[in-house]
Amino acid sequence: MSTTSSLLSPELLVRLEKMELVSRKIFRGRMKGERRSRRKGQSVEFADFRNYVAGDDLRFIDWNTYARLDKLFLKLFLEEEDLHFYALIDTSESMGFGEPTKLQYAKQLAAALGFIGLVRGDRVKIETTAGTTAGSPVFRGRKSLWRMLDHVEAIGPGPVVPLSQGIKNFCLRNSGKGIVVFMGDLMEKAGYESALRYLLAQDMDVYVVHVLSAEELDPDLQGDLRLVDCEDADVAEVSVSGPLLKRYQQTLAAFIEAAREFCTRRGMAYLLAKNTVPIDQLITDYLTRRGLVR
Repeated sequence: MSTTSSLLSPELLVRLEKMELVSRKIFRGRMKGERRSRRKGQSVEFADFRNYVAGDDLRFIDWNTYARLDKLFLKLFLEEEDLHFYALIDTSESMGFGEPTKLQYAKQLAAALGFIGLVRGDRVKIETTAGTTAGSPVFRGRKSLWRMLDHVEAIGPGPVVPLSQGIKNFCLRNSGKGIVVFMGDLMEKAGYESALRYLLAQDMDVYVVHVLSAEELDPDLQGDLRLVDCEDADVAEVSVSGPLLKRYQQTLAAFIEAAREFCTRRGMAYLLAKNTVPIDQLITDYLTRRGLVR
């Protein structure tokens, strides 16, 4: 089996292996994983007693205590649960811009976060806004790494799907609790607000990674240009000048600030990600400060 990937280098894997994903909410998994929950359950580590009530499982009665006190008590244990981690990648045509493309950058970030989840025994799904009804397979455990990487490598620009419809479909496919990280450029003519509101309806920690290219953040253009929208083929002819570039920068700054404020006011963590920032720096610095990894 290959030991290298265009998404994750061996050096990056070593750094990611020491990390874990963090959920700010109590979640209920379907399997017992490697995470300690504040809920009491029926795992192997004793936590406390409570009085027996009719209907409780007799297997968890402490018979030694009953012999001493002539009262029935039930043993409680710390329950360990698995975390559901979802990476949702925008695969619209505009994500194909930049070097590396914004889509490639989002795929690398999704793979890196997915690997952290696999190492910790979390349930990992890598989805796209153009995903099928069936969605992504569930990956779990270190042994699933190469299946996950093959899945992410195969992701390309998808069919033209409005962002709101793509995220709505994701939410219909995935109703579990946990963490969802959306990665996209938010460049939707109809606006991104209604799309992100679908994520708010889920009982998840929501992170929005706003991926933009260096060329978009600091364009190096001049002269007369004919610009074509890659998604709907709209054409605009412009003469690039100093005042025009200044107005562009002001508009872009307002767009970014509006997205940040929209997310922050609704409890979603927002992060602007430039496609030239190394993935390990993005994770170990910015996402650690946002509380997604530790």
